[in-house]
Parts: sequence; structure tokens; C-alpha cells
Amino acid sequence: MRSIPALAAAAVAAALLLAGCSASTTDSATDAADSGECTAAASGSASDGVTVTGDFEALPTTAFQGPLTVDTTQRTVVSKGDGEVVQQGDVATIDFTIYNGTSGTQVFSTKDAGGTQLQLTVDDTQFIPGIVNAVACSTVGSRVVAVIPPAEGFGDTGNTDLGIAATDSMVMVADVEAIIPTKADGEDQPAQDGFPTVTLDETGAPTVVIPDTAAPTTLQTEVLKKGDGATVGDGDNVTVQYQGLIWGPDAKIFDQSWGNGGPRTFQTTGVVKGFAAAMIGQTVGSQVLVIIPPDQGYGTDGNSAAGISGTDTLVFVIDILASASAPTQ
Repeated sequence: MRSIPALAAAAVAAALLLAGCSASTTDSATDAADSGECTAAASGSASDGVTVTGDFEALPTTAFQGPLTVDTTQRTVVSKGDGEVVQQGDVATIDFTIYNGTSGTQVFSTKDAGGTQLQLTVDDTQFIPGIVNAVACSTVGSRVVAVIPPAEGFGDTGNTDLGIAATDSMVMVADVEAIIPTKADGEDQPAQDGFPTVTLDETGAPTVVIPDTAAPTTLQTEVLKKGDGATVGDGDNVTVQYQGLIWGPDAKIFDQSWGNGGPRTFQTTGVVKGFAAAMIGQTVGSQVLVIIPPDQGYGTDGNSAAGISGTDTLVFVIDILASASAPTQ
């Protein structure tokens, strides 16, 4: 069976940049986040010396003389967009390309065939500080280049998957493409009989109460909020907030994005059939509840890692925040 949404498409890009892979958050960055200020890395001779050409949202052509060595992240705006300013705590859609700052070798790009955009939460407790400081305070539509030292990147371990040693800086070119909402903003829809009830807190996080009845034996979907955005297509990369529960009196939550890193992006072909079916044909801004029987979920094998047996019926509440066609392989 395919993985639960948290481990589906775009996990590779996100995993590269998670805060756990990096050095500790700096005190100054933490203080800025606590105060609500918008702070970004300043430009410097290293970032100013990186030449970047090519169109926004296209794979950049990048040149510099390595090795580049900096004490703190430097960020230079290559081209400034006229959109909203990305603030601390926002979720920004970015495409990015990373180079080894010593050799100049391109080591990763979301723009390569089969890649997908990253939904980056601007929070250096979740993502590595150098990346966050490069994107924070940028305007939507901007392309930025950053030179990131090991201390604000992958720390004293480097990243062997990328071929970045503990002493190598990183160069990143990032296109800041959008700021997305963190919860569904569609119009409330009438409740349907027989479905679990959902209440939301002020952040949009759901609390689900499951009826004291036998679980349905077929896939059932209820639209809780109807958005007016793009329609999700089969194979699209979709950004969501979600909560997954097991049908029963305990309504056991086995996975969720709420309070666990925020919105996730994945391809509809990378999740269980019932989850994908609940998404495809819905519109961005919608919130849907889906009841998934075992044959549309993890089958008779279940998913032991998530505590799901082969007879468990699943319930998901899904906020559809963004959708984009997957790149051609």
C-alpha cells in the first residue's frame, strides 16, 4: 500500500530542509519570531557575486566562483515581485534549486522532471534557518539567491544524500510563487445525516465526533465547505491540512498535519485510493470529510506503523489549500 499523506509526494523536498537536519536555531531568529518582526538575511559580497539568469519559475542558470564561505546567511534579491510580503508563520509556495557552495555543482531542484513545489512554513523551528531567512520578507513573485553557511544549513553533519560536506556552504535560488491560506476558506455547507460531526477551533483545526453506529461499507464523502478555486485533477499535486482518524467511539487520531508541521503537498497518485477519490473533482478552498472502508484504504494488511488494522474504517477531514498539475516526467 502507498504511504499516508505525510509521507507522499513532495516529502523528499521537505525532508531536505527540515529543521532537524540543521544546526540549532539562532537566538536572534527565535527572538524575531517571538516578536512578530519580519527579519530576513541581508545581502553581502558572496550572495551579490552569484550570477543568476533565466525566467522566474524556470530552472535558473547560476554561476559563481567557489568556494563561497560566509558566517551567516546572505540573501540577494535577483528580481523583485509585486505581491504580498512573506511574513513569519506564513506558508509560502516556493520552487528552489540548491548548489554545493564549494564545487558549484547543482545538487537538487524542485524544477527537475518529476519535482514538485515546496510549501515552506516560514518558521525556523520547522525548516533550516538559512532557508527560512532567505524567503522571509520576500514579496510574492520574487527570485532570491542565498548563500548559507553550514551552521544555518545542515550543521556539522552535512548532507550525504546531496553531496554536501560539513564544511560546504549551500547556494540556493528560490522563486517565491504564492502565499497560501492555512485553512479552508470556502462557504459552509449543510450537514448530512449519518456523517461524523466536525467543529473547528480558531486556527481551523478540527475536532471530530464519530456516530455510535456501524461504519459504512462504501466510500462516503461530505463537503463541509465549498471553495471557489481550481478543481483538483487526477495526478495533481495538492496542498492540504488534514486529520485522519479510525472509526470508533475513541475516534483515535493516527495522523494529522495540524500541530505537526502544517500543510503538506503530495500527488493524488501517491496516497490511498479513498483519500485521492475524496480530493479529485473538489475545488481549492473546500473542506471535505471522507469515510474510507478498508478496501479503499490500507486493505486487509492495514498499516501497523500507524496503528491501523485490516478491518479499520478511516475518517479524514481534508482542507484543500492549493492544487497544481504535476510536472511531466
